[in-house]
Amino acid sequence: MGASMADEAIVLGFNGVPESITRRARPRLLIFIVAYNAASTINSVLARVPASIGNEYEVEVLVIDDASTDGTFERVRSGQQEFNLPFPLTLLFNPQNQGYGGNQKIGYLYAIKKAFDFVALVHGDGQYAPECLPELVRPLTQGKADAVFGSRMMTPGAARAGGMPLYKFVGNKILTFLQNRILGSSLSEFHSGYRIYAVEALKKIPFDKNTTDFHFDTEIIIQFHLAGLRIMEAPIPTYYGDEICHVNGIKYAIDVMRAVIKARVQKIGLLYDPRFDCAAGQKNNGQYTAKLNYQSTHSITAAMIPPQASVADLGCAGGYMGIALKDRQECHVVGVDCFPLSPGIELDEFHMQDLNQGLPNLQWQQFDHVLLLDVIEHLSDPEAFVTELRQRLSGNQRVKVLVSTGNIGFIVPRLMLFFGKFNYGPKGILDRTHTRLFTFATFRQLFEQNGFEILETKGVPGPYPLALGDGWLSRSLLAINATLIRIRRQVFSYQMFFVVRPKPSIEYLLAHAQEQSAIRAAA
Repeated sequence: MGASMADEAIVLGFNGVPESITRRARPRLLIFIVAYNAASTINSVLARVPASIGNEYEVEVLVIDDASTDGTFERVRSGQQEFNLPFPLTLLFNPQNQGYGGNQKIGYLYAIKKAFDFVALVHGDGQYAPECLPELVRPLTQGKADAVFGSRMMTPGAARAGGMPLYKFVGNKILTFLQNRILGSSLSEFHSGYRIYAVEALKKIPFDKNTTDFHFDTEIIIQFHLAGLRIMEAPIPTYYGDEICHVNGIKYAIDVMRAVIKARVQKIGLLYDPRFDCAAGQKNNGQYTAKLNYQSTHSITAAMIPPQASVADLGCAGGYMGIALKDRQECHVVGVDCFPLSPGIELDEFHMQDLNQGLPNLQWQQFDHVLLLDVIEHLSDPEAFVTELRQRLSGNQRVKVLVSTGNIGFIVPRLMLFFGKFNYGPKGILDRTHTRLFTFATFRQLFEQNGFEILETKGVPGPYPLALGDGWLSRSLLAINATLIRIRRQVFSYQMFFVVRPKPSIEYLLAHAQEQSAIRAAA
């Protein structure tokens, strides 16, 4: 892509002066103008860029003509003297139309490759006032935001007064309301195309994976929201002239709603889209969130373990479960994981160990409980691991192993398979780090065939409070899911929870028989 941009670029200077002028130490701003069949408006837009912005920033203007058929490229090239632009201008032409989103991708890549600090998106049809650029960029230079959006909805009545058609105004309001509710955001407008981004922020999100269509703008908002990047809004004037609208309103509404719903559902782990795999703290070295305040494998475990028990937490994932047992029930907890404990968490013992490489040398006969919460599915050879665990625990007559995993027989994966989908994601039943998937029957077989006795099995509902927030809706879904589990556990359990106990190994039985024989003979 870099070579093609160089081949197609025409670089213009200050009224023809080469771009290689002496640069001053100021923040670098790229004013990026997307243009499609904008021959009648593009030079007016360029002429309206305030020259004063050059006092604060080292400015370059980039125009990308997206395969226009009305001579937009030639109009900009021949009109450079007319608009008297006091900044270097780079003019690019896409031989094939890349779409509104595709054009933005090229412009943002240009900003990254050319090491700009900020990139301002302006439309070549004149709908967004270039005169507002200095005010919109300033919060970025002050470190107050990672992106600033011009909003036509912040000033009451301004959008309609500026000529926004009533159907567009109403549609904008309804879609923005729904998108805010689903994402948990609070923007006054999702659908403004006037935006300034910090280039460092763009580097943190996979914008290159976004659509090439008009809902690119919604997808990049979702990515900023998930990544914890700051978006600030500022009021801008509304202008609607006789420009041609290229947006299919109904399709656009469906596309933006599909995007926000998919992003929200992905948090539950039911679907996966790499575009939205950018949540802040998501790639956290295997450390998960404690789920102790509602019905979950964690709360079930906490209820089963008595005070002052001795516990081995295998795959302790930061130690959140162990510290809860220590603080609430004064248990003695030994943690094992291939990642360090979370900051501020201290267990009685901690052993850094990759369970794929075997079990550490612990005093296995001292434990009352061994925890394997959402661990088995991550192992490369669960059968070998379970066999080794049984050998280590053999002879411990009081120990119970509490183990959980996702249920691939859950109704949602079943329906996904029915519709031809089987998407691995960052978490959930189809976590990308999972190596094995289980149903109730196959999970039972794993332990029974490798020397364990099944004492108890439970079905666990989905983590709705984690995905939707701990409110009436998530609590209602938990109750409904729990009722359905009682009807058909294999289909409606999001997770499986087993209590198992190791049977004595034949080595232990032989040694025990020899020991008892010697005692009996001596007596």
